Amino acid sequence: MVFPKWTNKIPAIAAVSAFILLIVITFVFWYWFSPKHLNVGYQPEQPVHYSHKVHAGQLGMDCRYCHFNVDRAAHAGVPPTELCMNCHTQVKTDSPEIIKLREAFTSGRPIPWVRIHKLPEFAYFNHSAHVNKGVSCVECHGRVDQMDVVKQVEPLSMAWCLECHNDPAGKIRDRKLVTDLAWRPTGDPVENGRKFMEKYHVNTRTDCSTCHR
Repeated sequence: MVFPKWTNKIPAIAAVSAFILLIVITFVFWYWFSPKHLNVGYQPEQPVHYSHKVHAGQLGMDCRYCHFNVDRAAHAGVPPTELCMNCHTQVKTDSPEIIKLREAFTSGRPIPWVRIHKLPEFAYFNHSAHVNKGVSCVECHGRVDQMDVVKQVEPLSMAWCLECHNDPAGKIRDRKLVTDLAWRPTGDPVENGRKFMEKYHVNTRTDCSTCHR
């Protein structure tokens, strides 16, 4: 006999091992390569240091001053340099960061801001549709009014979006408060949200065509 008897089990052992390996590889890609683990915490360095903590937090600037399309269009918009210079022709004009702004404004070259929150091209999201139904900026972007450097705090995955669309009441508030990131309801947030869902005729959709067009 050339081979011992136990070698007859090798094909079965190899098949089971291959199956287990396939499961492990699938889990690794499904779990660790999901948006939850790839994008949450993403905090790139920007070409000009802009502190949301100072502007939106300490100064109390409304998000819509800079992101002026957020309640009117699908995209919130990145503020042009001209908008920054509305204040900074007079405020902190000697700051190295403001000098960068002034140079960009004078040259006419846009500042190459690094995008932080980005959905796949096959997914459609309309900012105005959410903001005008009482969904606050904080629900997706977190407490940016406490961030010196903005980072991504939510996965923005399909599962995460569906969690809200299936049960949105706790995420809905008075439209007047959507940019008040520190606001908290005085009572039950779900009951509070249901009241505004009825007022704003909120009927969330979960069919594929809602986000994939």
